[in-house]
Amino acid sequence: MTAVCVMVLGTTSGAGKSWLTTALCRHYARQGLKVVPFKAQNMSNNARVVLGPQAETAPTEGSDPRGRWSVGAEAFTAGPPQGETAPSGGSDPRERWSVGAEIGSAQYFQSLAANAEPDVRMNPLLLKPEADTHSQVVLMGQVSQALSEMPWRGRSLHVWPQIAAALDALRAENDVVVIEGAGSPAEINLHGSDIVNMRVALHAQARCLLVTDIDRGGAFAHLYGTWALLPADEQALIRGFVLNKFRGDAALLAPAPRMLQDLTGVPVVATLPMWWQHGLPEEDGVFDDRTLACGAVRKTIAVIAWPRISNLDEFQPLKNVPGLRLVWARTPADCVGADWIVLPGSKSTAADLAWLRAQGLDRAVAAHAAQGGAVLGVCGGLQVLGEALIDPHGIDGNAPGLGLLPLVTRFDLQKTVRHTESRFGALTGPWAPLSGVTAAGYEIHHGQTTQHPAMAAKGDVAREVLPGLGWQNAAGNVLGVYLHGLFEDPRVLHALFGATAPTLETVFDGLADFMESHFEPGVLDQLIQP
Repeated sequence: MTAVCVMVLGTTSGAGKSWLTTALCRHYARQGLKVVPFKAQNMSNNARVVLGPQAETAPTEGSDPRGRWSVGAEAFTAGPPQGETAPSGGSDPRERWSVGAEIGSAQYFQSLAANAEPDVRMNPLLLKPEADTHSQVVLMGQVSQALSEMPWRGRSLHVWPQIAAALDALRAENDVVVIEGAGSPAEINLHGSDIVNMRVALHAQARCLLVTDIDRGGAFAHLYGTWALLPADEQALIRGFVLNKFRGDAALLAPAPRMLQDLTGVPVVATLPMWWQHGLPEEDGVFDDRTLACGAVRKTIAVIAWPRISNLDEFQPLKNVPGLRLVWARTPADCVGADWIVLPGSKSTAADLAWLRAQGLDRAVAAHAAQGGAVLGVCGGLQVLGEALIDPHGIDGNAPGLGLLPLVTRFDLQKTVRHTESRFGALTGPWAPLSGVTAAGYEIHHGQTTQHPAMAAKGDVAREVLPGLGWQNAAGNVLGVYLHGLFEDPRVLHALFGATAPTLETVFDGLADFMESHFEPGVLDQLIQP
């Protein structure tokens, strides 16, 4: 088979490409079609782990990722057993892709919406920003130091063959490939080195939708300007315009849609109302109070919003728990009144720790902990809570930690990337409800954390509450874990809050229902007609 390709382009970043792509994946999957997502290049520090070839066992019954927020699979090793090489060839993705592969979170969720197993081909190139002018390059799920050091424009020549091959392979195996673009296709300074927008569209002869955020203003100018800047052969691929995040009476838009069609020959095929609480994790930005559930606030959780925050999408389930209020903390004032302070993952731990100190947030976290307030560190946040960061290989940077846990982290060249399921031991303090709870999630980290030897010799030892992955201070109020996706496990949510969050299945169906109710009749079917 050769799949029909439907592509979602945007006039800007944040126009709504990711959620619309997710909704299309679920819509076409509900038609009984074999569907997968694709995004040639994603720039995001939100990444997920996909299954690899050396899994010792298949996921157990009940651990289907489509019914949960994370895979919930059994533990996977970070690579082939010593002395062996990963197999190649075959039709099973586990026989082709390296263990511990990374893809962008958006494509991970889109694959689940499509009822497909996440696969590195769905996001062959992932850029993880480490600084304003530098990103770690992940090609086909694995970090490439050579590509990371290569100039931006020179990189496209080297990666396009693998991107095209990944897309072609997906097209050969499926009925529909739903492709997401990046930013805008009309960035004329980047058009010559494009590997994610119109080059992909032309390669796949994709039927393209162009979506714009009408809430920002200037939507019709954005749509027309984007279309007008494209060459004629690329303009011909645009099948419809989509107005997203509209507030008000849609009848007041006339006569602009007809005038735009007269200018371009492209119809406006959908006007999508503003929808804050769709339940899908935000891919590129942080949430705000407008997305919080209504009701009395029983607990406030402040998440430190440092510049290189990673995997922020794992906190989405907390937004859906009744009575919880999440605050992004950028100043000490944002932590006032918080019941918990969470230090999340970081793509550049030492740099984010320096930022934390510059804002005075280190003192705010220390004061909160000294008063018995709950503090949680996840991955990079765990590392920051320790005594020191040691970087012999120049991966992240050396720095003294906050000293809230008697731990030390050493950065290794080898990145740990794997699914993990483990059982908490006995905990005390505010984290006591987690005692004995089994939690599933994933690890993505260079750092390896151990007890601080000198402090341990003096009897100051952190309690290891999750084997090799989690430690608690003696007072019981400070907890650090390497396990991402903790709140995506319903067992953890129930233990901590006595609550459940909507499953992904509910979210995906809601997205598809919403989209279907606002598209012009027949448009979605016409997009996949031969």
